[in-house]
Amino acid sequence: MSVWDIIVIALGVSADAFAVSMCKGVEMKKFIVKYAFLIALFFGGFQMLMPLIGWAAGSLFQKYITSFDHWIAFGLLLILGGKMLYDGIFDKEKEGEEKEEKPLRLGLLSLLVMAVATSIDALAVGVTFAFLQVNIWVAVSVIGATTFTFSLIGVGIGVKVGDKFKNKAEILGGVILILLGLKILLEHLGVISF
Repeated sequence: MSVWDIIVIALGVSADAFAVSMCKGVEMKKFIVKYAFLIALFFGGFQMLMPLIGWAAGSLFQKYITSFDHWIAFGLLLILGGKMLYDGIFDKEKEGEEKEEKPLRLGLLSLLVMAVATSIDALAVGVTFAFLQVNIWVAVSVIGATTFTFSLIGVGIGVKVGDKFKNKAEILGGVILILLGLKILLEHLGVISF
């Protein structure tokens, strides 16, 4: 497998993290570097760790993982997307009004759940790496670095969009998460293919 193949795979598996990091950016009033880096570290770290775990597990667990990974990802993204939709639709404060400044809480448990949900596909990719001639350290480094970079960019975009259109952006983010979960589910069930 060439480096270009690994880069294409990295771009594909990092797309989910990019979309979710935009949603996290929406929650921020302004771009906070330490939070943006923490979000990017979570997503990049898990996108790096999961293929490594998948590669290590190899064919031993392949049939068990692929039989339910899509349901886990779908369920987690449905719950998180539903919460964002609810918050966006039923937020009592109107867009454009000054809100009381509250300290931003990142929600590490929520971040952990999102990082795991968006990296389940990377776990499956890691399993396939076990059957190919791949330098696993190069592969996971490229995937992790790509996801880290895309996540930072996603947070920045989310902050810009969220600052002007917070409720609409939260609704859009919720819809994106739900559709992403549905896409993962339908791909694994063989209903659609990309």
